[in-house]
Amino acid sequence: MQKMNRGVLTALAAIGLAQGLKIFTHKRTTGEWDLKQVATTGGMPSSHSAGVSALSTYIAAHKGSRHTETALATIFGVIVMYDAQGIRRHTGEIAKLVNDLENNFVMLSKDFPSLEFVEREKNLKELLGHQPLEVLGGAIFGSVLGFISAKYENK
Repeated sequence: MQKMNRGVLTALAAIGLAQGLKIFTHKRTTGEWDLKQVATTGGMPSSHSAGVSALSTYIAAHKGSRHTETALATIFGVIVMYDAQGIRRHTGEIAKLVNDLENNFVMLSKDFPSLEFVEREKNLKELLGHQPLEVLGGAIFGSVLGFISAKYENK
């Protein structure tokens, strides 16, 4: 029986653990326990960053920093982290503005019955991306896990 790729396992473990940590960071910031945080996007730490950092750190520690696989994983990771704190975060901010605008139209339509406005059943999802600190937190968490995984394997 063949073992599963250690790099894949390391990255998936980092993603899963980071998602689980969101329950505790949410509790710390809001004072409320919310198990749904396990399945949310956004929040602290970034599971995207944790996964790609764990993979690139694992490969670097296992194969060396000059290996082509390390370069590929690192560049892929940088792109994912940039996207998580850039485009995805801005998309969430736009979604918040659209939701607020729709709420204003709903209130206006009550004052003007001739204004026909059909409200959507669900708001757009606002928490899509990450603040830079959340990305950094995920990257540090993932890097530590990747390093531990590589060192544990080499024993």
